[in-house]
Amino acid sequence: MKEAHDGKDGRRARPDAVPGGPVALEHQVLTSLLGAWALAACSADEAAAVEEHLGECDACADEALRLREAVGLLQRPESLDLDPALRTRVLDGCLERRPPRIPVPEWAGPYDAEAARLDALLQDIGDAEWHAPVRLRWFEADGATSRRTTVAGVIAHLLTVDGLVALTLGLADPLGDITTPTPTPAGRTEAYWRASHYPPTRAVRAPWREQSHGIVRTVSFTGGAGRMPVSYGDFELPLHDAMLDRAFECWVHAEDIADAVDYPYKPPSARHLNRMIDLAARMLPDVLAARRRAGPAAPGARPHLVTAGEPGRSLRLEIEGSGGGEWLIPLDSPGAVGSAEHEVAHVALDGVEFCRLAAGHVPPAEAAAGQVGDREAIRDVLFAAASLSRM
Repeated sequence: MKEAHDGKDGRRARPDAVPGGPVALEHQVLTSLLGAWALAACSADEAAAVEEHLGECDACADEALRLREAVGLLQRPESLDLDPALRTRVLDGCLERRPPRIPVPEWAGPYDAEAARLDALLQDIGDAEWHAPVRLRWFEADGATSRRTTVAGVIAHLLTVDGLVALTLGLADPLGDITTPTPTPAGRTEAYWRASHYPPTRAVRAPWREQSHGIVRTVSFTGGAGRMPVSYGDFELPLHDAMLDRAFECWVHAEDIADAVDYPYKPPSARHLNRMIDLAARMLPDVLAARRRAGPAAPGARPHLVTAGEPGRSLRLEIEGSGGGEWLIPLDSPGAVGSAEHEVAHVALDGVEFCRLAAGHVPPAEAAAGQVGDREAIRDVLFAAASLSRM
């Protein structure tokens, strides 16, 4: 049987083609072409048919819009020009349509997102930049301190400290046979650095990322309410708070790396930033009490320790901007309840600025945008916030 030709260039004519118009295709065929259309992978005739159909079918038009938005996620993962909240929104949309059989706990979401963002940054830097100098900064003994390392050294630091969570979950310790006299984050990091025959290189990225994936996967299976304690050597955090702590450190050190290699880097999404700020606010009463026992913090002009669960003198911490909110910080006892009736001071800070204070990157005297009330209480809380930082 002879094939039909158009008589001009010898190509086969499509039997369903309408001269001067789009190809006539059935609804099911057009639906199956939506993915290719979103990727601009259709032929001209197919694209014309799909676009004509979208003007007539609301369901396909909605699906086409979602597919076009999703195409943006098919870019190389190292591109950091996207809004940090985009990943969360897309994942939320996907999970809403098809809930996972074993979901990632909400309290592990910030760590999952920040590890992915840092990994994207690491994919975008060259071999030489892994040896770019980085100065880790934190606040100790009411003064700024720092430690010089490299980009690869920062990832080695995250690997060893994230290992504290990995150990709690029954995963392998990244230190392996390396021993450390003090199982604190700083002690583990220094031990890992000392044991390295050569300065860490980009090879450290693979074990760090494999460990972060393993942590997220394991808490999804076994994390439950996240109440199991994670030991940091000289203090403990419940698992759900330790995951927020690791997310915070991941972001802070990603900014350290981005500064070192001159790369733009945005703060976390507002929802995740709020959870990090909430963790810091919840830790402040214990830090205040520890500082008071050690001597640096003032007991207040009219101190009155209260019974656990009772209201006491409080400072209102107002966080503005992204991740904002208000927290009442009890001043005289970790067991006291923050009380608006017993408010003696009010401090207002930007959300990112507060996090940089808690990371030891901003001096307490320069952090607050607004201060009203008891000056000693304000100073104690700002210095306590800076004391949350560590290497």
